[in-house]
Amino acid sequence: MITEHFDVIIMGAGLSGIGAGVHLSRDCPTRSFAILEAREAMGGTWDLFRYPGVRSDSDMYTLGYDFRPWTDAKSIADGDTILNYIQEVSREHGIDQHIRYAHRIKSASWSSTEAQWTLQIAHGSGQRPIQLSCSFFFICGGYYNYEHGYTPDFAGLQNFKGQIVHPQKWTPDIATAGKKVVIIGSGATAVTLVPALAKTAAHVTMLQRSPTYVMSRPAHDATANWLNKRFPSKLAYAITRWKNVLLGMLFYKLSKSQPERIKHMIIKGVEAAMRPGFDVKKHFTPNYKPWDQRVCLVPNADLFKAIRNGTASVVTDQIKNFEENGIRLASGEFLETDLVVTATGLDLLAFGGIHIMVDGVIVDLPKAITYKGLMLNGVPNMAYAMGYTNASWTLKSDLTCHYVLRVLKHMAAQNKRQFMPVLLDPSVEPENWIDFTSGYVQRSLDKFPKQGNKKPWKLQQNYVLDIFALRYGALEDGTLLFTS
Repeated sequence: MITEHFDVIIMGAGLSGIGAGVHLSRDCPTRSFAILEAREAMGGTWDLFRYPGVRSDSDMYTLGYDFRPWTDAKSIADGDTILNYIQEVSREHGIDQHIRYAHRIKSASWSSTEAQWTLQIAHGSGQRPIQLSCSFFFICGGYYNYEHGYTPDFAGLQNFKGQIVHPQKWTPDIATAGKKVVIIGSGATAVTLVPALAKTAAHVTMLQRSPTYVMSRPAHDATANWLNKRFPSKLAYAITRWKNVLLGMLFYKLSKSQPERIKHMIIKGVEAAMRPGFDVKKHFTPNYKPWDQRVCLVPNADLFKAIRNGTASVVTDQIKNFEENGIRLASGEFLETDLVVTATGLDLLAFGGIHIMVDGVIVDLPKAITYKGLMLNGVPNMAYAMGYTNASWTLKSDLTCHYVLRVLKHMAAQNKRQFMPVLLDPSVEPENWIDFTSGYVQRSLDKFPKQGNKKPWKLQQNYVLDIFALRYGALEDGTLLFTS
């Protein structure tokens, strides 16, 4: 039995969901809405991940919201500071009053007759069933599986007598002081953990199967801090935001058009940061091109400093098996360790794992085609927030919110009840939703909708182009159909 109806229900109270709530309350203040959060706290990723040193891998002048200036001195911010930023935004705009915690959406069913979604929800620790309905459903839950990360099935794992933990499951009682620690992985999580744990551990080893591109970047943006002292915060924020957007776009474009030049630049930077004789070719020279996988940022070269001063080291090899006191490698080398941290990747989950139905027919997500990277072909009155892979997440989620609000206002002005992208062009061919070669992406391609090979079904992954398409492009484009 449906207990309440809302104009809009937002799924997720993380960075995207709180932003969506603010945009909605500011631009459509008469619309009723609720934010349903499966966990007991807001913040999403920034509340879930609590491992030592957790931080953004994007600058906060682009990861921050377009309506709320980032004024902290650090551009590459730690997780607690980002969580505080989200919480402050929520309180300032009264969004916290619209959040319903421990509301896990299990399914969403659309009725064309009633022009509404019915959501089946499990509430609280007892999973009490609840039904809510809405006219528009906005999915802002990201694509991480919050229940667990990814850990390979290592041989002999049961023989290891030490402690094993995945960073996603880190708890405050995990002791690292004076211990020998092995971190398995070479991505953003691993390069964050190494310098953080090296401060107290006896020694930290980053064990990687293959290298990742790693670049040092100042933790503070000198230009932003200079501007903040001389101009109003909103103006300083806007200038810094566009500076960082354009520099990021230039770097990505050069990485694709001149990969060897960018590779040479990155490797030279590592060589300059390391001690003479360090084998940069073996440990920091990937066999793929820059931005075939995400480039890792390390603030103030902290990873390189930890390796240089001997508190940390890098081993590039494959795991043969675990033994009682450590890890035996394919080369025969043995790594003695007390604690193993499996920074081996994330498990991705499309749309929070909810079942979506339209007029009684289940939507087969892997066969669906995305429209402008924010809606699904044949699914009415629904959108989802998905950030960029080559830039900050919030740049795209903010634009998605602006587009959604344009659609809602257009429906009200035209007295329409439904809208839906409809794929009418038979020449559109499906492609993978993302072209990264990273393991966590490749393992999950069969779980996610496809994109098309041409607009408006193809993801542009370009902030400037998306501004024109989402903020100023025509709504009634012959593909997005509005009906009464």
